[in-house]
Amino acid sequence: MRSQINQGRFIDYSHFNKILESLELVTVNDNSIKKVLVPRKNSSRKGDNGIVLVVGGSRIYHGAPILASMAALRSGTDLVYTAVPSINVESTRSYSPNLIVIPLVDQRLTMGSAARLIKSLPKKVDVATIGMGMNIAKKEALLSLVEKLLKKGTKLVLDASALIPEILPKIKGSHCIITPHGGEYMRIFETELKNYNNINNKNNSINEQILDVLNNAKKYGITIILKGWKNIISNGELTTVIERSTPAMTVGGSGDVLAGLVAGFYSKLNSSFDASCAAVYLNGIAGFMAYQKSGLHIVASDIIDNLPQVLKNFDQIEENN
Repeated sequence: MRSQINQGRFIDYSHFNKILESLELVTVNDNSIKKVLVPRKNSSRKGDNGIVLVVGGSRIYHGAPILASMAALRSGTDLVYTAVPSINVESTRSYSPNLIVIPLVDQRLTMGSAARLIKSLPKKVDVATIGMGMNIAKKEALLSLVEKLLKKGTKLVLDASALIPEILPKIKGSHCIITPHGGEYMRIFETELKNYNNINNKNNSINEQILDVLNNAKKYGITIILKGWKNIISNGELTTVIERSTPAMTVGGSGDVLAGLVAGFYSKLNSSFDASCAAVYLNGIAGFMAYQKSGLHIVASDIIDNLPQVLKNFDQIEENN
């Protein structure tokens, strides 16, 4: 599998002329990823290589936070805490002994469950990824959770149910990463994504979407991963496009895997853009490996199963001085 990074041809919009003249898409390949990934110190201890919190799940979508948590662990993160509604605790714990499960007191995210979660966290969390499969009782509960985590110095990756317009003022300038698909993108930014449903206009639509993502990332001081057949990543300054490795990755749960992988890398990297590029690129390779084995019949956990084989090629150990 190879990543395809294309500068392409842009539609000439007069009000975008200055942007278009200076825009150069970042190249993402094996060498660029190796340069941004942090070597693991030989002397490191548990917790030094990242601590992640996953918050999600509901009566129906019990698997989403499991997939995200397992992907974060496979990224090389030392500790992952998985906060799910009490109804999902038993099934989550039974999936793997590697999961550290924190029960949420309510079946939906409420002000009370958000407050208790913050109090129950056993260690400082480097990154929290929130939203996959989550049922939110009131928007204020999500806003409160995000605000408290940011005050504690926790970096954020927001997905799915967490992608609502009201969240933007809370995360503005925080270098938060959001991972929407097209529908979620239009919901959070309350805008139409040009030519999103016009599959016969792919070349034009991707160029228009690149500009839209770039502008919103810059406006809000966040990093956006717009998921699709071409994944657009921008932090408002740097932008790239990574083509999906196989259409088999449209399977449900693949976005949850990506959110967990993004969080895992972000727990070890300072750059939200680097973490996003590494996650999308390496997730694509793992997905392609699953496709080679099972064709168009893969499931999301197949992607996770291939992550170690992919990631070990990028492992580096820093010896003690």
